[in-house]
Amino acid sequence: MAVRDLCFEGDPVLLQVANPVTYFGDPLPTLIADLFDTMYHAKGRGLAAPQIGVSDRVFVMDTTWKEGEKQPIAFVNPEIIDQAPFRQQGPEACLSIPDRRFDVARPVWVDLAWTSPAGIAQTARFHGFGAVCVCHELDHLNGLLITETGTEI
Repeated sequence: MAVRDLCFEGDPVLLQVANPVTYFGDPLPTLIADLFDTMYHAKGRGLAAPQIGVSDRVFVMDTTWKEGEKQPIAFVNPEIIDQAPFRQQGPEACLSIPDRRFDVARPVWVDLAWTSPAGIAQTARFHGFGAVCVCHELDHLNGLLITETGTEI
């Protein structure tokens, strides 16, 4: 597909609550493919549609590709349905805020419900860095940046 231009801090699309996806045909598969192409090209581990200027509730992630095999997963209309009462504090970076890092507290695990690109309901528990990535990308869909949720380090 295509590597798209990233949106950076200051772009209004990053501060909007993204719209739910209601149609699972074209252009959704193209959007998801472009999100993966752009994420891998930018050396990220997650990317939300608003970061490429599309205000839809879609994000992709692959938390393992830098250490080994690619394990890409796409999330449509994701929502946290449960989370750990305990938080993990740690540094985060964002492709939309280059060259800056933030210390952010995230749940140690989250249970996520979402729809697959094929329109099938999914649920899974994400732990550790997977939970961090899910929360970070979901924040993008809710118009939040790590500049608001963390402390710059």
